[in-house]
Amino acid sequence: MGMKGKLIASTEVKCGGHSIYDIFHSNTHHVPNISPTNVNHFEIHEDEILKVGSVVSWKYNEDGKEKSMKEVIEVLDPQKKLVRWNLNEGDLLELYNSFTIITSCEHKWTTWTFEYEKKTEDTPEPLIFLGVILDVTKDMEGHLLKK
Repeated sequence: MGMKGKLIASTEVKCGGHSIYDIFHSNTHHVPNISPTNVNHFEIHEDEILKVGSVVSWKYNEDGKEKSMKEVIEVLDPQKKLVRWNLNEGDLLELYNSFTIITSCEHKWTTWTFEYEKKTEDTPEPLIFLGVILDVTKDMEGHLLKK
């Protein structure tokens, strides 16, 4: 059995955390246009709107290489401004037995939490992927502040 890990990062967003949540909740399809250097593609499978149980896929750039992932949305909580995705396919699962991504948004903060189980003790922490996610968040902030 692999080692479990948890990585948490919060970043201040001048546009307000609720605005970041709104993009992830109802305008996720715009993320590739908002952050084209980080995200190449987003797709909702079997539905046109995001809801609990929706399956989504992403293609993103990590360390100069295109990566992909497919996730199931487990939680969409408008009260807490929280989205929880559980990875079920993709490049991250080459290193981790399981991987969950949680974003929660507050007044001026967006917090990302990764919960994962490493396949081996030598598996690195997902710091490069965290950098991608934080870059996407900053691109969203810039986009929202231009409005």
